[in-house]
Amino acid sequence: MSKILIIEDEAAIRRVLTKILSEENDSYKVEEAEDGLQGVEKVKNEDYDLILCDIKMPKMDGVEVLEAVKKIKPEIPMVMISGHGDLETAINTMRLGAFDYISKPPDLNRLLNTVRNALDKKQLVVENKILKKKVSKNYEMIGNSEAINHIKTMIDKVAPTDARVLITGPNGTGKELVAHQLHERSERSSAPIIEVNCAAIPSELIESELFGHVKGAFTSAVKDRAGKFEAADGGTIFLDEIGDMSLSAQAKVLRALQENLIQRVGADKDIKVNVRVVAATNKDLKKEIEEGRFREDLYHRLAVILIKVPALNDRRDDIPELIEHFAAKIASEQGNAVKSFSKSAIKLLQEYDWTGNIRELRNVVERLIILGGAEISEQDVQLFASK
Repeated sequence: MSKILIIEDEAAIRRVLTKILSEENDSYKVEEAEDGLQGVEKVKNEDYDLILCDIKMPKMDGVEVLEAVKKIKPEIPMVMISGHGDLETAINTMRLGAFDYISKPPDLNRLLNTVRNALDKKQLVVENKILKKKVSKNYEMIGNSEAINHIKTMIDKVAPTDARVLITGPNGTGKELVAHQLHERSERSSAPIIEVNCAAIPSELIESELFGHVKGAFTSAVKDRAGKFEAADGGTIFLDEIGDMSLSAQAKVLRALQENLIQRVGADKDIKVNVRVVAATNKDLKKEIEEGRFREDLYHRLAVILIKVPALNDRRDDIPELIEHFAAKIASEQGNAVKSFSKSAIKLLQEYDWTGNIRELRNVVERLIILGGAEISEQDVQLFASK
């Protein structure tokens, strides 16, 4: 069912358009508005798949309606209806975002083709929105606490941009979930997200890992090798634990951010890269800067947007939902029925001191599911959840 709104002050034109569209396809639901103000009011209260709008109308003309609709619901395609002498205005409306225009009296074939094309475009827009909002189940952010809802709102605002993001928070809080959601909801989602754990790579190899090397650059460099920045071209590179990166590697990352250029180790040729950088750390980078272990200029380049992921102890309200999520996930992985947790068991787990954060909670839930009874009781928690 496609909902179409006709905004036209001439009743005869409205009747003709409604008749043509209704007879063309019985899945078209056509509504009418006799002036621009009434039309805009309808758009505020209803969702439409297409709007046909006259240009010259009293109270509010078609250009004003177009501008208003683009502010309220920009995804709705608008086809403008132009009378004789309105051609220049009609062409101008396309610059303002109109999908197309038709002339009065409407040519039947042109009208129907334009309507079909506009509805196809709306369907594509809707499908793309759903696709972009669909985040892999592995990277869901579970919880509805104020802190988590704030992060979700930040992701919604920041993901569609190319702004660099620095994610901070203790180990085990789920900083990588934020990074993956930023990527999957972005325009770069069809390209890869490349993860680099800066703490896990020896300092003498980090530059080669990030930027690649040429044959003979060092003893074990037996052939040319592309680095992570090249692998992430067109997508996102996630620099986890960036606070552990050496100062020399930091200088090269800074250049990559400033100039979108990298250089393989042992090479003198620059390589252009188009990469969005998301970084994460469990360290206080401002303190690291004071002690000379982190470059202040790199910090300011990375921290365009700062997202702080709270410790689990600071979001205890989310623990019941996290337990339910992990119980279902573990049961699915192990091919078993989902075990439930008693209210007293959940309450006891909410009172624990979760120094290992969500990672520790998941391990405890798995242990309880394996060792506990059919329903996890308070006694099971006391027996098996101890540290």
